[in-house]
Amino acid sequence: MTTNPTSTRLEHLIEEQARKWQLAMNLRKKKSGPHPPVITISRQPGSGDHIFARRIAEELNLDIFDDKIIHEIAESANMSEKVVASLDEKMRSTLDNWIQFLKTTRFFFSDKYFLHLTKVIGAAGGHGGAIIIGRGANLILPAEETLRIRFIAPMEVKVKNLSKGLGISAREAEERIIRIEAERRAFIRKHFKVDIDDPINYDLMINTQYLDEDKIIELVKSSLKFKKPKERRSTDTKKA
Repeated sequence: MTTNPTSTRLEHLIEEQARKWQLAMNLRKKKSGPHPPVITISRQPGSGDHIFARRIAEELNLDIFDDKIIHEIAESANMSEKVVASLDEKMRSTLDNWIQFLKTTRFFFSDKYFLHLTKVIGAAGGHGGAIIIGRGANLILPAEETLRIRFIAPMEVKVKNLSKGLGISAREAEERIIRIEAERRAFIRKHFKVDIDDPINYDLMINTQYLDEDKIIELVKSSLKFKKPKERRSTDTKKA
């Protein structure tokens, strides 16, 4: 019997993340304070999003969940349920209620993948302390509790960045950008029935052409001050 290396890798990743979440939950039970922040990042390819995401994660001690990992987990019902199982009973109930709200007011869950995707993103958002990249996370999580960012840049900037980053020609970079943007636009249109570039779905749309890395990081950190989740009381405080 052969073992699927992708499945094994995902299982290890989920187990490691579940341990981190459990440790964080145990610490939060001992003291009151704000729920760890959640940031979603939508981006145009070549806009520099991964560089900024890594910096933000390092400075704010957040975990990064990129679109590839989320997609792989969402493709498996078993993996998706393992992520949901990391939530405590109250958080699972909150997630179930939120998904039911989405079903009745916003989205038509046309396939199992989209339901799994919503659960995985909802679980990561429920734990907090996360940067979630792509897959429509800004449209799935509660807007009032999430800092929703979209990174954009002019085509010439994106071509230059992608060409340099991947070691490909400018023509190849432009073709790649056009293809990826079309795929992402189609995904968002299919599942969420909105335009990926509609500014109403973001708190910040950042043109990375002229802002340097430090200024962008400071802008994000400052914006978080205005989107702090509600204070969560400790277990001891509730009993008092």
